[in-house]
Amino acid sequence: MRFVNDFLIKFNAIKIGIDEFGNQYYQKKTGKRFVIYKGIAEPSKIPSEWHVWIHYLTDQSPNQGNNPRYSWQKIHTPNLTGTANAYSPANSSIKKIEEPYEAWEPN
Repeated sequence: MRFVNDFLIKFNAIKIGIDEFGNQYYQKKTGKRFVIYKGIAEPSKIPSEWHVWIHYLTDQSPNQGNNPRYSWQKIHTPNLTGTANAYSPANSSIKKIEEPYEAWEPN
């Protein structure tokens, strides 16, 4: 199946570029833009520079234009919810139950 997809993409789309995470960006001859994710298909893995292009906010892709990086800009990180690297503050409202828990039963 992968071979068929690669064949169709090769003849129906133009490769625009690759981001720092290895995601590949394409544009069909009809003008439709799409991304092939490296690894799990997670939309939060798209960096802001490519997000602007894929949503038609600009016609200039990040590898074509002059996109300066400022000192105050952070490196893009995908959504880490549900992983071991998820953010959990020390004073979180989620408390661990240390005592045995008894479920409430109605009379």
